[in-house]
Amino acid sequence: MTIYLDIVIIENLIMNYIILYATSIIAKKKVRHIRIFISSIIGTIYVIVLYVTKLPIYSNIISKLLLSLIMVYIMFKPENIKTLINNILLFYLTSFVFGGASTALIYLIKPEQILTKNGIFLGTYTLKIVFLGGIVGLFLIIVTINIIRSKFSKKDMFYNIEIQIEEKTIETKAMIDTGNLLKEPITNIPVIIVEHTLLYDTVEKEILNNLEEMLSGNFEKIPDEIKNKYLSKLKVIPFKSLGKENGMLLGIKVDKVKIENEENRKVIDKAIIGIYNKSLTRRGEYRALLGIDMI
Repeated sequence: MTIYLDIVIIENLIMNYIILYATSIIAKKKVRHIRIFISSIIGTIYVIVLYVTKLPIYSNIISKLLLSLIMVYIMFKPENIKTLINNILLFYLTSFVFGGASTALIYLIKPEQILTKNGIFLGTYTLKIVFLGGIVGLFLIIVTINIIRSKFSKKDMFYNIEIQIEEKTIETKAMIDTGNLLKEPITNIPVIIVEHTLLYDTVEKEILNNLEEMLSGNFEKIPDEIKNKYLSKLKVIPFKSLGKENGMLLGIKVDKVKIENEENRKVIDKAIIGIYNKSLTRRGEYRALLGIDMI
């Protein structure tokens, strides 16, 4: 069997890119294409080195884990170790699905044209199979995610919450948002996103009406007595979303949060509410967002 190095490079570069791009979709993170491309090149270089050499150092599990860590770090540039580990696990999940789909297609179509060298599958199969494997893998992931989401009934997605700030209590309906993994970066306390209009009877209007100014460090419109009262409770919460790469929310540390629905009830002694200065939904079905780890 004749193996052409340029074909091996193109195949691995394409498959690496598809897998990394699919991983970014599953992680709900907007990643620049140049980062995905650089990470794909690194993975391809490793495969070529592994193919043309017989050094054990390149084929052991430590080097493969190190490669995964480097590729994921270059693409996502995670803020902390926990996020890095989560991204690596998603990367492996996506890789296993794509790899399994591609290998199955290859063996079904032309199994006689497959060989293994240094732990790498090679063959004379066409790039069409590589593309088809990527499409099948992405389809399987999307179907699986939709099945998992369908298991959550509407009652499982909504909770009644009570937020206690000093002697005052706020009651509202909150929706579970699997993409809400916000935590205060210093204390690692989970953050509940709350509409600012919900807080008008509890938090001073001078705070709620000047959120942007306070985030930029301007406290001129805040009276000294209010500033002194909230200074130790105010937190700045960084966040990322598809529409905003480097967003900031003003947060307030609250005394207690009660979360309950028909089947579950939980009390959180330490929590922070992130004040959102718009409406979360047009129909007002809910006015707060909970992270999945809070339940």
